[in-house]
Amino acid sequence: MNVGGYWFDTLKFKKQVRHLFILIIALNYWTDAFAQKATLPSEILTSKQVTELFPDTVRKTLNINFPIFRVYKYSDKAGQYYCILSESRNVISVDKDTFSHNIKAINVKADNGSFIKLWEINDNIIKNNNDESSIWFWTKYIDFKDYDNDGLADPFIIYGTSAANGYDDARIKFIIYYRGQKIAIRHQNGVLDFERETMVDKLFYDLPQSLQTSTKQKMELMIKNNQAIFPAGWQTAMKNKMTIFKER
Repeated sequence: MNVGGYWFDTLKFKKQVRHLFILIIALNYWTDAFAQKATLPSEILTSKQVTELFPDTVRKTLNINFPIFRVYKYSDKAGQYYCILSESRNVISVDKDTFSHNIKAINVKADNGSFIKLWEINDNIIKNNNDESSIWFWTKYIDFKDYDNDGLADPFIIYGTSAANGYDDARIKFIIYYRGQKIAIRHQNGVLDFERETMVDKLFYDLPQSLQTSTKQKMELMIKNNQAIFPAGWQTAMKNKMTIFKER
């Protein structure tokens, strides 16, 4: 075909367009594949691995003074990490139930055979009217996902207590680490309506929607598992970005 004095090969042009289209599809595929591999799923270390990686000398350096309950290993585009969960294990009942009065979580980054501490969580039971008896990490709800697909893991730690009425008058704490910020939700269960209160850090509502949605899903699951009694209308309160909601 002659176009403007130049010969134009229609068949050749169509082939080039088709090849370009295939190249774009392949490029998108490999980009997606790389993004999915950028954040590896977390894994739980075996007792042997924990002992080898964190002998007494390392535990002393990191100030791990409670028995290690669990260690999560996870990776993202910035490196490899270990989240060490430890509980004091003060009492072991006749039924072999363990009661801890203190907990500590330490997150470290692997660095040429050593570890760099990035953050730490400390908490303990509170002896007040409801007389808490134990505190522990709720591992069913803990994860290290990349919620906004930026290639960086967003650690999500949850722990709670038991009190005079078990879960019914105990506390729950959600802690999210997002781009260097520590963001928390603090909840007090209660047998009576007026005893229940939830406090949400203002920055929570600036988090990616996927992370906010996951938090609410965890809250719903806690209700289903009879571990939490949130104030009536809590979903609407969070939709309206309230930082404190209670039934008082």
